[in-house]
Formats: sequence, structure tokens, C-alpha cells
Amino acid sequence: MRPLHAAAAVLTILAIAAAIVVGGRALPHGENDRVAALAQAGMAAQSEASATAAIPRPEAATPEAHSRAVDPEVVAPPQLQAEELERVEPRAPLSDLALAAPPRPPKTKMPDDWNGTKLFQPVALAAGVIEANGYSVAVSGIDIVGQDETCTDDGKSWTCGTRARTAFRAFLRGRAVVCTVPPEGGRDLIAAECRVGNQDVGQWLIENGWARAANGGPYVEAGEKARTARKGIFGPAPSLSGLPPAPAPVAATSQPILDPSETTATPPADQPAPSE
Repeated sequence: MRPLHAAAAVLTILAIAAAIVVGGRALPHGENDRVAALAQAGMAAQSEASATAAIPRPEAATPEAHSRAVDPEVVAPPQLQAEELERVEPRAPLSDLALAAPPRPPKTKMPDDWNGTKLFQPVALAAGVIEANGYSVAVSGIDIVGQDETCTDDGKSWTCGTRARTAFRAFLRGRAVVCTVPPEGGRDLIAAECRVGNQDVGQWLIENGWARAANGGPYVEAGEKARTARKGIFGPAPSLSGLPPAPAPVAATSQPILDPSETTATPPADQPAPSE
């Protein structure tokens, strides 16, 4: 049965092919070209549609919602005539706290050579008084302790001025002092702020008790702490127990001084006497 079925299928295919050939010949030549052009256009449209089908279409932007209606015709506020405007006085402030503070006077900037002049090899004349490079500077904000001043503790007096000057000289150690002094020095004593490195000289003197804080100055609180702690001039006299004893004074000799005219020179034994 299978060979018969195969032969029947082949005959059917041949019959269909013959019918197509006959039908194609029956169409006119121009009609055949038109049908072919329509077929090609359909295939191109189908390919373009398949190519653009995967591209998502952009969504239409929705307009933003406004909180109030705006007239698109009005682009500026209506113009008013000058005579329609009226100037009124400002209302009174609700309280004194609303009032603005008076303007502060502008700070006068000092020149570079004024703010921070270096004084090399300073000499301490007293605790808080410096001489260097033709300047005589008194550290501001303190009451200087004179070198001849004496202090009393438990009824005993001691030379606190000399001790304060010695401590100040040990603090300086010949280092450069930066003071706010004018460009050129003079013979007058100048009160100025001074620093050694990052250390405020006046602060160091007050904190260690080698000077008194000036009334209304910046070191009042530090001066009270030094007084309470009995530092420097506010404390007792320094102990001298660790120092060696002072040498005994040399007594004067009571031997008479010989008259040079009464003495006779005796020649050495190994030398002959001078000839007459």
C-alpha cells in the first residue's frame, strides 16, 4: 500500500504545479509585475513592524498641577500710578529686644611691624620689664614687682623682688620675645602684650605668683588662684637649707709692714759678691 500512496502523492504535486504554471501564464504581464510589487511592499512593512514592535513607546508627560489658577495672559503685576501709592511709617517694635544693637566701631588693623615685633636677647630688669633692641617694655595687665621690693611672711621679710626677677630671667633664657610694640623703640617705657613662643608672658608671671594682676585686667582670676595657692611672692621665703654655707670672712693680719729701706738684700750663696 505504501508504494501506491507515494505514487498518488507525486501525481497530486505534479498536477498542482501544472495548474499554477497554467494560471501564471493566463495573467497579463503588467498584472504579474503589480502583484510582485505588492508582495514585496507587504514583506517590507511586516519586517519594519516586527523591528519596531520591541521599542517601548514614550509615555505622554502629564502637566504639573498648580496650587492656584494662573492667567496665562498676565505676565506681570498691573502697573500702578505714582499718585496711587502711599508711604506709611513703620510700626513700633513689639519689644526692646527687636531693636538692632548700635553698630560697633571698625577695628583698626595694626601694621605687620606693630603686631608682633621680635625682640632678641631680652634682658629682664624686673619681673615684667624687658629691655631689648632699643625697646623698654612693661608687660601689660600686671603690676610689676620691683627688684628692691620685700615681702613679709609670718613676720619674716625676704627679698621677693630679686627672687621674682631671677625667676623671670630663668623663664626667658635669652629667647626672642614677641611684643606688640611700635616699629621704632624709644627711651619711654611701653606697656604691651608679649609672648614667648605660644606662652603669654603676663599669664606666666601671674600664674606663678611673680607679679600681681592689674585691676580690671585679663589676669584677675589667675592672680586669685596664685594668691590662694601661695605661689611666688604670696608664699614663704625660699628655703636656703640646701645651699652650702657661706665662707667665713678673712681676718686682717696684724704683721707690720717692713720699710724697704731697712732691708738688705742677701745675694744667693751660689753667686759671687759684686766687685767694688
